[in-house]
Amino acid sequence: MDNIITFEDFTKVDIRVGTIVDVDDFPEAIKPAYKLKIDFGSLGIKTSSAQITTLYKKEDLLNRQILAVVNFPTKQIANVMSQCLVLGAVDQSDVILLHPESQVKNGTAVS
Repeated sequence: MDNIITFEDFTKVDIRVGTIVDVDDFPEAIKPAYKLKIDFGSLGIKTSSAQITTLYKKEDLLNRQILAVVNFPTKQIANVMSQCLVLGAVDQSDVILLHPESQVKNGTAVS
């Protein structure tokens, strides 16, 4: 493995649990995606986009808990300012969202 990081590198990544509270189509994206608003509790509601239209319908995503990195700098994706990176496992070209096994408080840190 060529991409070895230190434990100190890992501790800089802030992964939190959030609940998707709004899902919209994102036709401006180059690849099919949704615009998401995610509630991270005391961290507030953050916006992101996710290329997950193949496996997930909008109504299936609403109120679903997910994991996301919340301490990346804001990044513009088409006309959306993405404030977090939703985490998923990539199976061929499909993204399968990562989520807690049980309901937890929004904003809970993952360690």
